[in-house]
Amino acid sequence: MIVEIVSPEATLFSGEVTSVAVPGVNGEFQMLNNHAPIVSLLVKGNVKIVGSNIKIAKEFAAKFNKVNEQTFWLPINSGTIEMNDNKIIVLAD
Repeated sequence: MIVEIVSPEATLFSGEVTSVAVPGVNGEFQMLNNHAPIVSLLVKGNVKIVGSNIKIAKEFAAKFNKVNEQTFWLPINSGTIEMNDNKIIVLAD
């Protein structure tokens, strides 16, 4: 599935991933391939992306925490997420 993580300044990440976990208002939840459509508000926490070939642009690498070769975390204060047709858009602040 495709994920775009967008901040007020720029698109921080856009690429293919296998899973995304986000801090929703009712707790953390994870989305995998072919997840049902969803729109949710996000609270302070980490957006966790997992994939076999994740490439973070150099200018945004300092914003992400690298857990291992396949897992990255992005700390956020709040935001919104929408998943539809195997594409996730995270608007992060």
